[in-house]
Amino acid sequence: MSTPQYEVRARHTETTVTVYQAYRPEIGLPAARDGRFPPVWKRDRMTWIKPSFLWMMYRCGWALKEGQETVLAVEITREGFAWALEHAELSHYVRGLHPDRAAWRRSLRRAPARVQWDPERDLRLNPLPYRSLQLGLSGEAAARYADEWTVTISDVTPLAREIHHLVRAGSLDEATALLPRETPYTPDPAPRPA
Repeated sequence: MSTPQYEVRARHTETTVTVYQAYRPEIGLPAARDGRFPPVWKRDRMTWIKPSFLWMMYRCGWALKEGQETVLAVEITREGFAWALEHAELSHYVRGLHPDRAAWRRSLRRAPARVQWDPERDLRLNPLPYRSLQLGLSGEAAARYADEWTVTISDVTPLAREIHHLVRAGSLDEATALLPRETPYTPDPAPRPA
């Protein structure tokens, strides 16, 4: 059975969804220690959350990119994740889905969340033929994420580095065994495909 082109795959429970973000240590370490984002975390900026661990590894270069040295696993409420999707607009215009570009732009300006689909990644960070969800949060959505939806924040940087070490050593089976288990997650509402 092949993987659908647009499908949310995540680590999830009956009440939570785990998403990933990478920050500089001045933000990531206090967030993991205190279980909440520190005052220097900007609630007025767009913040992107990713349910895919490997897409996060692609984005942060296995926690080696400057400013992304601390990888966080942020467990948020399903209700919060659903709220973000319900109030989201696609990050780009799609003919037939939107009445026209102007209507899409107006909707995008009003939306506190953005849905973006990017190629999922394999262990070597090569693109796969199906997409992975990124969810951009701004304004009300970012504030709710930080202040209401966050259940736990964990520093998974050591895990990222261990898996990266195994990949570089060619031990792909061992690396795969350490990956967070992400299964199809059917949010309500479902995010719009690109």
